[in-house]
Amino acid sequence: MNLDDRIKLIAGVGEEVVTLDELRQLLEEKPHPIAYDGFEPSGLAHLPFGVYRALLLKDLVKAGVRFKIWLADWFAWINRKMDSDLEKIRNVGEYFIEVWKAAGVPTDKVEFLWASEAMDSIEYWERVVRVAKSTTIARANRALTIMGRREGELNEVAQYFYPMMQVADIFHLEADITQLGLDQRRANMLAREIGPKLGWWKPVVISHHMLMNLEGAAEPEGFDEEKAFDIQISSKMSKSKPSSSIFVHDSEERIREKIMSAYCPPKEVVNNPLLDYAKHIVFRQYDTMNIERKPKYGGDIDFTSYEGLEKAYGNGEIHPLDLKNAMVIYLDRMIEPIRSYFDTKKRAREMLELVKSYQVTR
Repeated sequence: MNLDDRIKLIAGVGEEVVTLDELRQLLEEKPHPIAYDGFEPSGLAHLPFGVYRALLLKDLVKAGVRFKIWLADWFAWINRKMDSDLEKIRNVGEYFIEVWKAAGVPTDKVEFLWASEAMDSIEYWERVVRVAKSTTIARANRALTIMGRREGELNEVAQYFYPMMQVADIFHLEADITQLGLDQRRANMLAREIGPKLGWWKPVVISHHMLMNLEGAAEPEGFDEEKAFDIQISSKMSKSKPSSSIFVHDSEERIREKIMSAYCPPKEVVNNPLLDYAKHIVFRQYDTMNIERKPKYGGDIDFTSYEGLEKAYGNGEIHPLDLKNAMVIYLDRMIEPIRSYFDTKKRAREMLELVKSYQVTR
């Protein structure tokens, strides 16, 4: 694969790339750069985590990126996930690994690392302190939104460690690329500012899209300075809101129930969650998307690009019910291998039942 194709593939996983010129320079100097993403072990895997994220990882690996998956158990503990029970958090992390295996993530080409295993390192904590000494209180307050919480929900000093640790992670993991969601861009941009000041480096930031919840757009909650990004982050599909999320263990019947209740007004293409899934999931996996229609409405139609689908929907050529029926088919098709894996693999099934037994906390 030539350089231009690699850049296109890597940049294609991002909603925002900071910066393309730096990405090109990085690939020219380092054929196999290191990228990372961190995950708080909490709750059951949903569509963004189990399907969408796996598709992005496959593209990065295909482009020659060495990927490190950071199982952020201490971060989940600080963020009060799973009642701050580290044993439960660790078990959820093990379950996460089974989800990625089920989703087809090439586990021989990615590295799974636990944040807790870095906590005995004096070098790690030195980095955290150096980051903290280079960050103003005002900047730290702004970065706290990466925890997915508003200001009034933050009442522990330990929570201020979170963004400092996240910035330190980048350099601890020797990551050339931070490949996290848009909701984490504040910490990543802080790393770009601090890195050179501390004699480290400036990571390339590739922030991926946040899939919308089934209820549609929410009011901005101050997670980002840019309104479009803030709306996207505030409207993301969240495991903590089961009724507006699709999970990788949902049956075809359950997927249908949720999709049929989803926000999807006629001709509305902006902030339409079903079009969002079509664009970012279906057309990333498939070259063509088929929409079944009754003959009196024009019959079945194939789309070879998202742009064609969006135009047709906006013009009223595709009825919401037809789009919903198509999305049920495609999402069920993509989730089915994961369901099947957990049905047939004893350890995976046991981990799933264990996680289901926990009371999930936001």
